[in-house]
Amino acid sequence: MGGHFFGQAGLLGRFAQSAADSAFIMNIQYNNILQATNQSLLGHYHQTKNRNVMLKRHRIQFPKSETSNLDQDEAYFYLQGSGGQRKIRFHDYDEIYQVQGLYEQVFYDRLKCSSPGKVTAILESSVRQSQDNFTKLRVLDLGAGNGMMGEELKKHGVSRLIGVDIIPEAYEATVRDRPGLYDVYYVEDFTELDEAKKEDIASWQCDCMVAVAALGFGDIPTKAFIEAFNIIKAEGWIAFNIKESFFDTRDESGFSKMIRELIFSKYIDVYHIERYRHRLSIEGEPLYYFAIAGRKNADVPAEFLETKGIMA
Repeated sequence: MGGHFFGQAGLLGRFAQSAADSAFIMNIQYNNILQATNQSLLGHYHQTKNRNVMLKRHRIQFPKSETSNLDQDEAYFYLQGSGGQRKIRFHDYDEIYQVQGLYEQVFYDRLKCSSPGKVTAILESSVRQSQDNFTKLRVLDLGAGNGMMGEELKKHGVSRLIGVDIIPEAYEATVRDRPGLYDVYYVEDFTELDEAKKEDIASWQCDCMVAVAALGFGDIPTKAFIEAFNIIKAEGWIAFNIKESFFDTRDESGFSKMIRELIFSKYIDVYHIERYRHRLSIEGEPLYYFAIAGRKNADVPAEFLETKGIMA
């Protein structure tokens, strides 16, 4: 950028006929650089004015031993505060979201979570394969949490975002840290949606559903996933990620079986499946997930889970 402005000044300088001309050119150069600097600083301000959350560093500590045998949803850390030390499990989202910036510091700064970017990338690639317009998607963000996935989608130009989560702390954290990100944010249990609420959500005419870092640990039951899937318009897009072991036929959990049955069913055409590093474990080892993107063909009927022997 600097080279561009200096080049302009040098070119003009060759045609300058007097000291006054040179002074005038130097003034143009200075004003151009000043304007560019101000624009850069202003852009940085706009990007960070609602993200003071990242400026406050919390004192967190991962346990030094006896963690290698813990399941992923049993992992925990210690938060040091004025009231002493607190032990918090990774999936105690209600507690984590109440502390501004804690979720980002633990999972993104320390454990290098990459899932919002990965799932957004494969979704965008899949949509462009069909020559649909990615930026015109109306996205239902299932298990939206404090808006990390929504923020990534917004960066890529998605026009409408509808957030959904079951815990009010997720909504409160989003309003606090990313105000205005979602067009609307519902705090609802999708296994217990009444008809009025279902119609309200459907009125947004969502043609895409995403679910990131929210599936398979009891966070979103199979019935809730199917309910959200069916709210999406016919030929809408689906993108989500799951732990790699959920593709293992030895995993007999309801969610694992549902995903395996669904992606090979007539109800969805899969465009993209990719194994990638979701984040690091406490010990610094990579945790691998699959990112999946596809297109919905039809609603999943009520008896689908039952006929496959899957508990809702």
